[in-house]
Amino acid sequence: MTANKKSSSTVGSIAKLVAIATLVSKLFGFVRELVVSAAFGLGPVKNAYAYAYTIPGFLFVLIGGINGPFHSALVSILAKKNKSEAPAIVETVSTLVSILLLLLTALIIIFAGNLIGILGPELAPEVKSLATLQLRIMAPMALLAGLIGIGFGTLSAAENYLLPSISPLFSSTVITVGVGIIFWQLKEQLNTPRYFQIGAIVLAVATLGGAVLQWLAQLIVQWRAGMGTLKLRLNPKTSGVIDVFKVMIPATLSSGMLYVNLNVDQFFVSGIAGAAAALQNATFIFITPLGIISNAILVPFYPVFSRLAAPENWQELKVRIRQGLFLSALTMLPFTAIFMSLALPIIRLAFERGQFSFQNARFVASLLVVYGFGMFFYMARDVLIRVFYALGDGTTPFKISIINIFINAILDYFLVGTFGAPGLVMATVGVNIISMVIFLWILHRRLNGLPLLNWGKGILSLLVASAVAGLASYGVSKAWESAIGNNNLFLLLIELTISSSVAIIVFGLIAIQLRLPELNLLIGRIRQKFGR
Repeated sequence: MTANKKSSSTVGSIAKLVAIATLVSKLFGFVRELVVSAAFGLGPVKNAYAYAYTIPGFLFVLIGGINGPFHSALVSILAKKNKSEAPAIVETVSTLVSILLLLLTALIIIFAGNLIGILGPELAPEVKSLATLQLRIMAPMALLAGLIGIGFGTLSAAENYLLPSISPLFSSTVITVGVGIIFWQLKEQLNTPRYFQIGAIVLAVATLGGAVLQWLAQLIVQWRAGMGTLKLRLNPKTSGVIDVFKVMIPATLSSGMLYVNLNVDQFFVSGIAGAAAALQNATFIFITPLGIISNAILVPFYPVFSRLAAPENWQELKVRIRQGLFLSALTMLPFTAIFMSLALPIIRLAFERGQFSFQNARFVASLLVVYGFGMFFYMARDVLIRVFYALGDGTTPFKISIINIFINAILDYFLVGTFGAPGLVMATVGVNIISMVIFLWILHRRLNGLPLLNWGKGILSLLVASAVAGLASYGVSKAWESAIGNNNLFLLLIELTISSSVAIIVFGLIAIQLRLPELNLLIGRIRQKFGR
């Protein structure tokens, strides 16, 4: 019992640190998106960047992100090793991965034009040219993504959670400063044909520079922690290295299938003007709370999952899985209510300035509504994938991800044709729901039974609470607009503050009636934090 309390306290402390650090990072990210959107709107430069950033950006999320396969693989192995063994493992993995990613970087530079042609077959020639230029500039991010992902895993295993959570702000700062300076100098002229190429180059160079700075900051801390240097090691037989790759390779392939899905998605919307840029804006708003809370939940829970992987600990593992799922629901579903009911005022407040028009806001808001619906399913799927990784099984998520490619393509074909760009997000949400159900069923059989009916009733009740909260929030928003209006930023801010508060209060009041232990845990953490 004492051990459990200590573990729970440790998880809570780590979650708090990660949440605060990630929040700071996301705030810098918001400023970045605000500046980039004001400078370029949904015009050719921003749309080209959306396609050019697809490959390096995806690699950054895939192998360079917190909770990615590199991070997860290293945490799962290093958490079970002595600290003295870590440098050899980290340096060997870094060397072998760098060789492969250097080759990938060269291939991206050589075949940049072909890759953009595949990603956006219906893009205008000018947009294709800008995207090709930007992709060649950002190609080295493939190598940096691998090194950053390895660093994230290494630092997390050393129980240093602050820098991995906060380091993206370095990248955001460089992009904000770079684009902000050129926008300040050229103003509206920046979004004219004469300056398209200059704007594209500045945006791409700033993105690459930010990635370099992010890696260097993390590398210094890694050295000081005694968790490896830049020493080259080419011996794959080093103790622990094979174990890392046994988790890393299938996990990377599994996550890599998401990139295939992204290619399919962009193929279907390349003929819709500004769709890729609009998806970037909507994704940023959607991913901000998701990223903060996901990092706070998944980062501290993953080492716990790994330590409970042995069969004799499965009862405790089931408790932790439930906690992960219900904490995901309790934190994500209020945002579902808010995003689905207040999408347009949110986008207007966030981006409607400079080159970003009201029509742009309506376009992006239509995507955010669907993203909002899928928030819990996205996060729940990630929780379950981490359980498989903790059990040393990267193969099952990989197999499911292959099936998802075909499901996603079919859904894209029908839904994009019917609903336009929002149909693409609908397809993504559908795939996440199907994946979540499959993962739960497999774990149910593998762990000798999960109380799925009991869990399902609780989750369904929270979904109903979210729907009621969303309706209440929407009603308050429309009443405000009818009585007072929202034709300036101040009125928009008040409208969102009041309507969002209503959604949270209504959701909370209904959730309290369910008497969920996870709600008590969440409330306790919040009281502890603000009571100090």
